[in-house]
Amino acid sequence: MFSDRQKPKAMNEIGGQPNRIEKNTKIKGDIISEADFRIDGKLDGNVKTSGKVVIGKDGYIHGKVECVNADIEGSFNGELLVTDLLSLKASAVIEGTVTVSKLAVEPGATFNAACTMGGKKGSGNNAGFKSANSNDTAKAS
Repeated sequence: MFSDRQKPKAMNEIGGQPNRIEKNTKIKGDIISEADFRIDGKLDGNVKTSGKVVIGKDGYIHGKVECVNADIEGSFNGELLVTDLLSLKASAVIEGTVTVSKLAVEPGATFNAACTMGGKKGSGNNAGFKSANSNDTAKAS
């Protein structure tokens, strides 16, 4: 009952901070993790996680990101695969291709991407759009 042999919980399971790439840090390479990630620096590579990816206001990713949820305030260029919710803040700049289940976009966000949206697997609710103007703002209904 009061054994010290219990397996320690990961930081994210007990409310700790996510993995973080700080401002003024540049990384080239791939990241694979089961934990959440926050990027405030620059990443030239791929991220694959079963958690959430947050790109801070000064953050930038060039590559492929696969995650469950994503909040973007900074910049992204590449392929973005989000199985649940992608939330774009007003300062976000997105270029490339996006595949997402749910999309929330604040006014002012720049969304220059080919986007495929779908509901839950097998629902057949697929819609696509392509933004051509760099000042276009996509809105989720």
